[in-house]
Amino acid sequence: MATTEERLTEWLRDAHATEEQAKTMLEGTSGRIENYPAFSERLTQQAGIAARHADVLQECLEKRGESPSAIKEMTGKISAIGQTLSGYVVGDEVIKAALATITFAQMQAASYRILVATAQAAGDPETASLCEGLLQDETSFANWLDEHLPHLTSEYLSREEAGQTAKH
Repeated sequence: MATTEERLTEWLRDAHATEEQAKTMLEGTSGRIENYPAFSERLTQQAGIAARHADVLQECLEKRGESPSAIKEMTGKISAIGQTLSGYVVGDEVIKAALATITFAQMQAASYRILVATAQAAGDPETASLCEGLLQDETSFANWLDEHLPHLTSEYLSREEAGQTAKH
């Protein structure tokens, strides 16, 4: 049975790998949907935030005498590349990307809620505070996506009626 400290380290590694996955996924998707500039720009911005989050999480791990998991990172990046490439085979790529992205952002927010509670239980208020900041970023992104889904959907439907793709 794992201790709270061991779980905190494990889940920090998971979160780090997830941020690396997010960065790859967001950058790849952003580059494919250039005719949806607000969505594309927000994905690019969030990719930068994901990179910053990965740095923060790596620092948390290093303070614990630990390091990120190379296997988890590689698995996450492969998954992100697969998701990005799947856009080539669907006609409604921007909608599928928005759905996947909002789901991913909400999962990350939930993960940070778990990390905050675990860090508090482990008596690590510094990690808890850092994870609360990361939680705020993910919640903000998920809310932005949720607010913009109706407009993005309308824009997509108009472009589809006109025979246009995500890039054209």
